[in-house]
Amino acid sequence: MGAVPAPAARPSIAVTGSTGRLGGRVARRLADRGTRQRLLVRDVARAPQLPRVDVAVAPYDRPDAVRDTLTGVPTVFMVSASESPDRVDQHRSFVDAAVAAGVGHLVYLSFLGAAPDATFTLARDHWATEEHIRASGLPFTFLRDSLYADFLPGMIGDDGVLRGPAGDGRVAAVAQDDVADVATAVLTDPAAFAGTTLELTGPQALSLAEVAAVIAAASERDIRYQPETVAEAFASRAGSGAPDWQIAAWVSTYTAIAAGELALVTDTVERITGRPATTVEQVVAASS
Repeated sequence: MGAVPAPAARPSIAVTGSTGRLGGRVARRLADRGTRQRLLVRDVARAPQLPRVDVAVAPYDRPDAVRDTLTGVPTVFMVSASESPDRVDQHRSFVDAAVAAGVGHLVYLSFLGAAPDATFTLARDHWATEEHIRASGLPFTFLRDSLYADFLPGMIGDDGVLRGPAGDGRVAAVAQDDVADVATAVLTDPAAFAGTTLELTGPQALSLAEVAAVIAAASERDIRYQPETVAEAFASRAGSGAPDWQIAAWVSTYTAIAAGELALVTDTVERITGRPATTVEQVVAASS
């Protein structure tokens, strides 16, 4: 009689959002460390091909699938769902399913300045999600990241103009790679970060005029910043075809900068990763 094969080892970490930029970065870092993980996806065909990984179809809006998929997995990385009017409901459903599955620690990717009255409208969604996680009793860690430095070049129009109602406000934009490095450190030692809220920023707060100058120098393009009024910002984006709530979210990104809500600079990235946080210039240069 042949030997009975040993049962497959259980994953120690579940990762959502692995088909996206941030979740994918985290999944790859965990794979590089030899971590056995489970990826929760909507479409198996889009899941990254990584060693020591199993993949399950478990969208946020299917709580039974989420519960079954998370059962037996001690630590979960929860990337916020795609922007939508019902995103908070999806988040609550996922958290409740994680509780039912017996998850031991939830690491949630939130946003800097999350609050019920945050200027950036989507930061209010993150606050509501954080509150639901707190009320659930799940051990947690919140990663509140600033605006992604990686997204700044995409905010520039085809005419080379970065326009918006940010005034002279400043933003300490953070690199996605830095967020992924911190998330990986937390996920692989969750007990050390239990009950903490980590604010993740870049090393310096820049005005959008300075951001435009940095991108211009790195890309050798003619780029400038043009301040808008709030009314002008809504008007200039009205033809995008996006729903009103989405346009309001876009505009509030700039007004949050104007209000000083994204100017905070922390040493969290350096303290946890052991290296300085990445500058906007370095992010742009790496992508050029």
